Amino acid sequence: MYTAFDHEMMSQALSEAAKSLYLSNPNPRVGCVIAKDGKVLGRGFTQRVGGAHAEVQALADVRNQGHDPSGSTVYVTLEPCSHTGRTPPCVNALIEAKPALVIVAMSDPNPLVSGNGLEKLKAAGIEVRCGLLEAEAKALNVGFISRMTRGLPWVRLKIAASLDGKTALPDGTSQWITGPLARADGHHWRAQACAILTGVGTVKEDNPRLNVREVKTERQPWKIIVDSKLETSIDAQLFNELDHSGVILVCAALDTLHKQQVASEFQSRGIEVLSLPNAHGKVDLPALFAYLAQEREMNEIHVEAGYKLNGSLLREHCVDELLLYYAPFFMGEGLGMANLSPLDSLTQKQDWQIINQTIFGPDLRLRLVKTNLS
Repeated sequence: MYTAFDHEMMSQALSEAAKSLYLSNPNPRVGCVIAKDGKVLGRGFTQRVGGAHAEVQALADVRNQGHDPSGSTVYVTLEPCSHTGRTPPCVNALIEAKPALVIVAMSDPNPLVSGNGLEKLKAAGIEVRCGLLEAEAKALNVGFISRMTRGLPWVRLKIAASLDGKTALPDGTSQWITGPLARADGHHWRAQACAILTGVGTVKEDNPRLNVREVKTERQPWKIIVDSKLETSIDAQLFNELDHSGVILVCAALDTLHKQQVASEFQSRGIEVLSLPNAHGKVDLPALFAYLAQEREMNEIHVEAGYKLNGSLLREHCVDELLLYYAPFFMGEGLGMANLSPLDSLTQKQDWQIINQTIFGPDLRLRLVKTNLS
């Protein structure tokens, strides 16, 4: 059904989509290549939210180079949108361009599209094929797919540890367990997330900036602090860059005058305060992630926290993917990866599958995904 040239063109479209990795949130990462008579006429990728989508970029590139897109083949990594959102429907632009064939890697999981784009192209007399390099396209948009199909973001938990699984010395010191190459890779994952999430304990211990510094990016992710009692210092350095990204402090109940006053002070500084208590006086973590996906359109959440919050997230089945960085030494005494209670039976264990293992200098990174996602 697909030729070697088709595979090459879709591979190039996926390379275009990868240019949106740090850029397009909350929109999906999409790339487009337009070819005719064995030659590429134009290419494009989705811009920052509110900007042009990949198909529109590629069509503009075709015309800027003096080519005519009619009769061409369009290779696009996601079904063209068929609804008006922040931009007009891409499917209309394609129909006006009159290509002979549109090859799509994957259908759009967005219920507002979900096959409608493909049907509109067919109704206009354009041949449509779907499914070329689908797995690769899905891997680029795991967070967008999760938000559209589960109403939840894709939550990625990053942990740096010694060979014996310790993440900090007994006094909480954790900088630096891994080397600079592993830390730079961690910033790559930060940059593609909609938000970086941590707990108040990490803010107190490390006073992190919680931003992207090791890779180039045009946007900074939001910062989310889980802080049940609103104990975060207003002087924490993560608040120093509010012009570049927003901050949400997530607390439990605002049930005392003191907490209400603290919340008001944060809000007066442009820091959002969100109250989401559970029955135990802590933050309702599942409700938080549902809120971030459904109300704030967040696709991927990158977590860098301490062992207490790590344990809560794992215990409450909030984590979809693990990024585990192992440094080649033994720490002995120290804090573990996650504060979890012992299992009564191995039938209670959470199962994870290793999907990638990569060396960064002296350090090993394992990527794992939960095997029973729902």
